[in-house]
Amino acid sequence: MKAPLYLVLATLFWSGNFVVGRAAVTSMSPLDLTYWRWTFAAVPLLLLAHFVEKPDWRAVLSRWPALLLLSALGMGAYTLLLYAALGHTSAVNASLITAANPALIVVMAIVLLGEKATRLGWLGIGLGLLGVLLVLTRGELQRVLSLSINTGELIMIGAILVWGCYTIIARKLDIPAIAATAMQVVMASLTLTPFALALDVRLPQTPAEGWSLAYIVVFPSLGAYLFWNLALKTTPPGTAGNYLNLIAVFTAIITVALGTPLTSAQIAGGVLVIAGVLLTGMKVRAKRPVAAGSSLGS
Repeated sequence: MKAPLYLVLATLFWSGNFVVGRAAVTSMSPLDLTYWRWTFAAVPLLLLAHFVEKPDWRAVLSRWPALLLLSALGMGAYTLLLYAALGHTSAVNASLITAANPALIVVMAIVLLGEKATRLGWLGIGLGLLGVLLVLTRGELQRVLSLSINTGELIMIGAILVWGCYTIIARKLDIPAIAATAMQVVMASLTLTPFALALDVRLPQTPAEGWSLAYIVVFPSLGAYLFWNLALKTTPPGTAGNYLNLIAVFTAIITVALGTPLTSAQIAGGVLVIAGVLLTGMKVRAKRPVAAGSSLGS
């Protein structure tokens, strides 16, 4: 019974990243948050990997070209885009767009890897797309024709496209998940350092900024990855993937608890996105077996 609890905690922590990140970007830049998030998380993640997975570090390091590419996509580009998007849209909208990620990954696998989906799977993809459009247009679908969509939500679409590429590539990586994540985080911190120095990245200046960064480092960066990968030891990846739908649910609950009501478009869009992901995830068949992808990089 521990695995379901671990999966729930992981998705809860990632949900908090949307809410806390949305508050933090009002005074800190996306580069501030991204750089310090991974810099402070690097050593603890290495220790987690070493004691939980006990990997062959020489074998891990031999895969450095793939790890560097994944670091640039998942830890660098995705995280920067996520926090940039949160500067222009709500945590709920960002999480609902992210909830369409599994369906997007299926589409990318079909296009890039030649995988196939059933008719029910395509129906799920269509429902997910409709749900995202409802969220993007605030329930006014005609806004798509005029391209009247919030800048933050367009950035968030870019973020999930990047994460889709990350996941497709990560499927081919045959090294322990926490060790792979830890090395990507270390690489992200190192490669972002010149930009951090050039752009004068700053540490938190107020208690609120400090607590926000502390949450982002401890919970979505360390705790969520630990719980997710512990759960995967006894839970099939497909089953675990369905728990990712809880991110949008938890984000909505936290947002409402903080006093911001949900709109009818957000509720309807969320239902369609989650229904679409469930249909897509349950009914996709591949030409060849595919290894489990990485956990969500929120």
